[in-house]
Amino acid sequence: MRNSAPILIDAVRAAGRMNMDPVSISSPDFPLDRSARVYVAGHRGLAGSAIWRKLEASGFTDLVGASSADLDLRDRARVFEFLQETQPEVVIDAAARVGGILANDTYPADFLSDNLQIQLNIMDAANSVEVDRLLFLGSSCIYPKFAPQPIKEASLLTGELESTNDAYAIAKIAGIMQVQSYRRQYGRHWISAMPTNLYGPGDNFHPRNSHVLPSLIRRLDEARRDEAPEVVVWGTGTPRREFLHVDDLAGAALFLLESYDSPDTINVGVGTDLSIRELAELVARTVGFTGTLVQDPTKPDGTLQKLLDVSRLSELGWNSSIGLSEGIASTFQWYLEHHEHLRAK
Repeated sequence: MRNSAPILIDAVRAAGRMNMDPVSISSPDFPLDRSARVYVAGHRGLAGSAIWRKLEASGFTDLVGASSADLDLRDRARVFEFLQETQPEVVIDAAARVGGILANDTYPADFLSDNLQIQLNIMDAANSVEVDRLLFLGSSCIYPKFAPQPIKEASLLTGELESTNDAYAIAKIAGIMQVQSYRRQYGRHWISAMPTNLYGPGDNFHPRNSHVLPSLIRRLDEARRDEAPEVVVWGTGTPRREFLHVDDLAGAALFLLESYDSPDTINVGVGTDLSIRELAELVARTVGFTGTLVQDPTKPDGTLQKLLDVSRLSELGWNSSIGLSEGIASTFQWYLEHHEHLRAK
């Protein structure tokens, strides 16, 4: 997959299948009836659970979800059956197989296959019951490894992907194309949004398979409890990352469903970043770890910088509101409240 990704990018772009050139910003009126049935795929995950909370707080009264135990989204026949049974009017696809650098780099076939199946099944089934409003959530990893910073939406398919998560990125790029294809062929008002790195309550705090921020929270808190003298942080600490609180993402998701209608994907982020070293130091202060942070440069850094250009979303009228220090503190509090359960996992 790593060797074929640039070839695939060239082929897709040459075919003219994705027009990611800058487009004019408009604010079409798509007010959602608060009594409309809304299916949130992945409603127990990090993004999906936050979106569910936001919809409930915003007055939506007919929300539909299904746990992975009740509905395997890779089971095409069952997904079609589920949507035929529930007949949603709006679908939010927040379901995905996700993980950090280690998980993506170790299981690329699983990340590609599972995510392709999940989004294909959801969107094909949604079209079969004539869902007219759908939001597909992707990931900022879709952009080239060396894209100019901050990354504009037009950077999509202009260069080589980061090798540690190229399989996941290709799956999400396919999801954008699927949204665009249904718009062209069926006239659906479907949209896609690309969030930056997410964090918040409900995150995955697994010590090996989680993303960097929740992993740091767990490891540094455990080091504090064990009075460990030092904690090793992967990589050089110099790569820069942007972090968006999941409750902010939920607000953006509802905002876009009611005010955005374009085939082009749109970035969702905060517009500022910090180094991994600075992040580790911030988390250490938050959890009360006073030992030494030791960088391990033999571990992969990933992309050196990944900061999204959020000017299009800002022009539409939405901006994030939860600062990183505040967000990490509230996430840590949630972690402490669920500490015993998370340690058992």
